[in-house]
Amino acid sequence: MSRDATSLIGLTSTIPVEIVLAAGLTPVDLNNLFITSEIPEDLVQRAESEGFPHNLCCWIKGIYSSILHYGVRRIIAVTGGDCSNTVALSEVLGCKDIEVIPFRYPWVRSHLLLMEEMEALRERLSASWDAVERVRRRLGPIRSKLVEMDELTYKGNVVTGEENHLFLVGSSDFGSDPDSYEKKLDSFLSEARKREPLNQDVRLGFIGVPPIYSDFYRFIESLGARVVFNEVQRQFSMPFGESDITSQYLRYTYPYHVLGRIQDIQEAVQTRALHGLVHYTQMFCFRQIQDILMKQRLDLPILTLEGDRPGVIDGRTATRVETFIEMVRERIPCR
Repeated sequence: MSRDATSLIGLTSTIPVEIVLAAGLTPVDLNNLFITSEIPEDLVQRAESEGFPHNLCCWIKGIYSSILHYGVRRIIAVTGGDCSNTVALSEVLGCKDIEVIPFRYPWVRSHLLLMEEMEALRERLSASWDAVERVRRRLGPIRSKLVEMDELTYKGNVVTGEENHLFLVGSSDFGSDPDSYEKKLDSFLSEARKREPLNQDVRLGFIGVPPIYSDFYRFIESLGARVVFNEVQRQFSMPFGESDITSQYLRYTYPYHVLGRIQDIQEAVQTRALHGLVHYTQMFCFRQIQDILMKQRLDLPILTLEGDRPGVIDGRTATRVETFIEMVRERIPCR
């Protein structure tokens, strides 16, 4: 990894990245660092060889090994509103002389409590609020372009589910370089606007954490379906247009009560004319329990998938996806 190690700071999940950038630091989403590595399975196995249990989320193991493999010396660990295993991971990393800076989303959506957490992070990183606001304004146009990209996915029908996923999931750290990220996005939008519309007949929503499968979206499209809504990835991009940073991160659904996520999904079902939902959870993750409420409150066919290790879709999962898409296709009214 060619980034300057002294300015690099790893993120275990999406946090107010504006504060990191305002401090003159280089954010890197450790989830993206792990899953885009050429050796994700090796990274998982390294963690297991050091004692991490097999029945533990592979994202945690991948993050741990990525930090060591790429020489990340400082991280911001999201200890509230994300993975409950991050606390223990932070303890292990702290004993390896990795600087761990905690950040926690409050249990309830509270402007005051969230502001206190952001203030603590700002002080720890020595960033001024004026600098934070300048960065927020700088990122605003990029976030607006991501909204356009998303609309080209479900309105224009010229962006694939995988392209949508990659740009949105990359907005958690803006590829560690907002300027380069924006240039790449500009180039993509210019090309995508000229495309002919895609013609898959089944429109799906992908809800839950980003998949660990490397070929998920391509496999979906090979079956004549397309993902036109990536729930959590879209939340990473902060498409809300709020006028201040605290309100922006209060609108971010992922860290808070699942009913807020369900409301967001219900709106997407209507605005994007979805035919079905794929609810992806990571094996051994507490969020698997939330599938109960998803199925109770969302009036749409839902396929629940549990992923484990990085790699291509396994045969059993592929069969379940294919069967689900055929079932959804049969339910679409004739036009």
